Amino acid sequence: VSKMRYVALEAAEKLDPEGISVEVVDPRTLSPLDERTILDSVRKTGRLVVVDEDNPRCGVAADIVAMVSRKAFDALQAAPAMLTPPHTPVPFAPTLEDFYLPNADRLVEIVKQLEPAHA
Repeated sequence: VSKMRYVALEAAEKLDPEGISVEVVDPRTLSPLDERTILDSVRKTGRLVVVDEDNPRCGVAADIVAMVSRKAFDALQAAPAMLTPPHTPVPFAPTLEDFYLPNADRLVEIVKQLEPAHA
């Protein structure tokens, strides 16, 4: 199971009391990639946030965003988003590594940005 699954589930728990429902999809494998489940979720929610520990360029997150943009663009109600480490080398110091990796608090902020403004 992907470590980022736990990050996504923690973010979903933090967002629930605010009335923001999150559907977490853990594709389990990248090849083959379960495109149908991802596309079904995007069509249901109108949103996509991909969380990945890899680089933002040429990584799985970028690949999934591209796939959804090609196959379900009309279902998107907001631009797809990615939460990845910055495009920099992995830091050696553990405290910097904690800052470098995606976490639930940053994911919560990204999801909130994708939510429509409440009147």
